Amino acid sequence: MDLSAKLSELGLALPAAPAPAANYVPYVISGNQLFISGQISNGPDGLICGKLGADMATEDGAKAAQTCALALLAQANAAVEGDFSKVKRLVKLVGFVNSTAEFTEQPKVVNGASDLMVEVMGDMGRHARSAVSAASLPLGVAVEIEAIFELA
Repeated sequence: MDLSAKLSELGLALPAAPAPAANYVPYVISGNQLFISGQISNGPDGLICGKLGADMATEDGAKAAQTCALALLAQANAAVEGDFSKVKRLVKLVGFVNSTAEFTEQPKVVNGASDLMVEVMGDMGRHARSAVSAASLPLGVAVEIEAIFELA
């Protein structure tokens, strides 16, 4: 699959793979699995911060989650040295949503990432998933998502 072409077809572009912000690596390959560290919501104008249920709407949270998905794809692409055909499928996403105790639409927020993965990867992008609330996230971002891919 030509990742850049598919993203272009969707009107999206692959960002540069973000560098780690602390003492960890962006990804680890173990056997035929690729574990990608949590990617925070970050758009062309910088970090996407906010708390769902307080100062951010569910739809805006889903757009923030989409930026996490693009960063995950960028890390996966870096891990396979630009040969995305080495990626067999997306196995799992774990999404963390910066939200109030009363907010219950975490799944709708993380759908921003899930929907993008399926749009880009087709059936290879269908995955298991968790979507949970967090009282806060690093740097005040709205969403953080990590991923596990299977490699061919």
